[in-house]
Amino acid sequence: MAKTKTGSYVWEGVNKRGQKIQGEMIGENAAIIKAQLRKQGVMPGKIKRKSEGLFGLSMQGGGKKIGNADITLFMRQLATMTKSGVPLVQGLEIVADGMENPNMQKLVLGIKDKVAAGNDFASCLTEYPDQFDKLTCSLIESGEQSGALETMLDRVAIYKEKTELLKQKIKKATKYPMIVMIIAMIVSAILLLKVVPTFQEMFSSMGANLPAPTLALIATSEWLQANWYILLGVIVGSVLGLKHAIKTSPAVEEQKDIIVLKLPVIGGIMKKAVVARFARVLSTTFSAGVPLVEALESVAGAADNVIYKRAILKVRDDVSSGIQLNASMRSTGVFPNMVVQMVAIGEESGALDAMLAKVAEYFEQEVDNEVDGLTAMIEPFVMAFLGVVVGGMLIAMYLPIFKMGDAV
Repeated sequence: MAKTKTGSYVWEGVNKRGQKIQGEMIGENAAIIKAQLRKQGVMPGKIKRKSEGLFGLSMQGGGKKIGNADITLFMRQLATMTKSGVPLVQGLEIVADGMENPNMQKLVLGIKDKVAAGNDFASCLTEYPDQFDKLTCSLIESGEQSGALETMLDRVAIYKEKTELLKQKIKKATKYPMIVMIIAMIVSAILLLKVVPTFQEMFSSMGANLPAPTLALIATSEWLQANWYILLGVIVGSVLGLKHAIKTSPAVEEQKDIIVLKLPVIGGIMKKAVVARFARVLSTTFSAGVPLVEALESVAGAADNVIYKRAILKVRDDVSSGIQLNASMRSTGVFPNMVVQMVAIGEESGALDAMLAKVAEYFEQEVDNEVDGLTAMIEPFVMAFLGVVVGGMLIAMYLPIFKMGDAV
């Protein structure tokens, strides 16, 4: 039977003194809210569930959605609290008070109420699957069962911070060229829709023969003025259609991942990022006492690439049948030789988690260096691209004027 989704309820009631009171309470349904109010000596009246926003969190006067950065900050602050000896319930309350995002604050308070009611921390997190993935929940559960929750919270916080930092680096590598392309398209559209028509009127009044580049530019401008909405619809439709196809079609998603990995420079960064994530997650889960086969399944879910996910699942099957981890990794052909050798050393020395942590640190640094190098390398190409596109259009517009000046 599926769990009932927890929500926030606004209630009205009468206390023991006969005074009308109202408030807000988190629970699974109105009946549970009524029972809780009666235990507090309140005769319940109207009970209404608050409207919900994204991620199933109640919204009051808006509020931004909960992102990975919010969850990472929550884990780090809670880990700091528990390491300082603060009880979990009190720590959750202190962390909630410091949250700037109201939706995140409500989520943490909801977890605090459940923990205070006697529920396990890990089981409370599983009720928010959009914010806490299976890997995080399983790690927290391992920490609770082993009696080392504060240590596990610190490991989860480090894992979240490293993963989030890696994602930001990848975004930095891909966003810059995209932003430049968008700016170039916007500038070109403004020139074609607003500036070129003005020059066209001026050229028409002169009655001069226009050079071929200028005629081509005017023809493009006229077509865009008549069909800009069609072009915009095609671009938007193509982007949305591609996103939908990637989400719904495994074949399209796989093809996308293959293309990304084959891209010059960016493909190499993506490969190293996936390997870094693989090593970081496997190191965290294995050091937490999670069995290797189960840890590999969690790692496959966090791979964020179909090619590597399939390879990791193959490694999991091989390991479950008795094959060594390094031998199975080598047979996939997607892991660098250095990684396979370090894993082999880790298996032989009995320090696999420490060796994987070193692999993760090395490749995270490699990604950082290559992203910085890509940004520096791409700037000249960006300037050249803008110069060819925008500069070429300006030259085409002024070419007739230059020819008239020569004639004079």
